[in-house]
Amino acid sequence: MKNSKCKICRRAGEKLFLKGDRCLTAKCSIVKKPYPPGIKGKNRRRNISEYGKELKEKQKLKNWYNLSEKQFSRYVKQVLDKRGLVEDASALLLSKLESRLDNVVFRMGLADSHTQARQMVNHGHFLINNRKMDIPSYQVKRGDKVMVRPQSKDIGSLKNIQVKLKKYKAPSWLRLNPEKLEGEITKEPFLEEATPIAEISAIFEYYSR
Repeated sequence: MKNSKCKICRRAGEKLFLKGDRCLTAKCSIVKKPYPPGIKGKNRRRNISEYGKELKEKQKLKNWYNLSEKQFSRYVKQVLDKRGLVEDASALLLSKLESRLDNVVFRMGLADSHTQARQMVNHGHFLINNRKMDIPSYQVKRGDKVMVRPQSKDIGSLKNIQVKLKKYKAPSWLRLNPEKLEGEITKEPFLEEATPIAEISAIFEYYSR
């Protein structure tokens, strides 16, 4: 299972940065093996159908946010139910995904990947508005403050992380305080700042079949 996330990137044909900083090094599997797993002779990627393209985009976004199929499909179907009632369905989907607590922890620069961020939330290392929250899917709202629990500041990867955060640029919708290890949601997350951007329209088509 150690290389399962690397295989996800190889199937997608691009880096999804599922292993954090390792993806920026020469050890990245998609650099060493720029072809899909399981293909002998390193054959070129075959042309895929429209359905295959839609599936690929869905998998890309689902895996980026480290969600199960059940979790991801629920978000998409919630948005599909509102198509025609909202100005931009794609922006709404990304806003819901970006507003998850585990993603906010990732966007604060406190975790190298969504997987690590979810583990940290599950272990109860964070407060929202001074109340402990250990549910990764919790939807953080404008005005909410997310902070590291005082008891957790010297634990594992959070120890001495202020040095890293001084060089880190958080998205514009998140006001980060590196010294206090806290962030405040100042506005709705922007579609343009959510990376990697998959083709959201293809994802909607996939779930509309």
